Amino acid sequence: MKTMKKVLMALDYNPNTIKIAEIGFSFAKAMDAEITLLHVVENEVYYTSFMTSPITGIGDFDSATFYQFINSDGLSDAANYYLEKVKLHLNDKKIKTLVENGDFAEVILKTAKHLKVDLIIMGSHSQKWLEKVLIGSTTENVLNQSSIPLLIIPTKKK
Repeated sequence: MKTMKKVLMALDYNPNTIKIAEIGFSFAKAMDAEITLLHVVENEVYYTSFMTSPITGIGDFDSATFYQFINSDGLSDAANYYLEKVKLHLNDKKIKTLVENGDFAEVILKTAKHLKVDLIIMGSHSQKWLEKVLIGSTTENVLNQSSIPLLIIPTKKK
């Protein structure tokens, strides 16, 4: 069996993202794999919605600083700030971070191929059926198109 040495963790701003990061980190460390955290910037409207609640799970996250980046049109800077906070929370300086622009699923798949990762880790936020019909499911799209193994971490509220 092939040893998995590179892991890509795709993270968004969902409040349950820290759960995905922690579980994914545990898997990657158990495999002694190199970890890259990825955030994809797609649609600016998504980031200005009050439905988006950035990093409620990280204790020292400064949401005022995060929104300062957004207000200055620095979505990539905000995403980098966010990923650095996740990296700090996971307490591993070897973790790499990457921010890309484009369609969520396409960028995740393209980045995974480019980095030659052995495993993609991401969450499933269990959208309601109407949301899936109207906006689709990134996780489902990645699952259906990927030739790379995928670990999906459910984040549905209990």
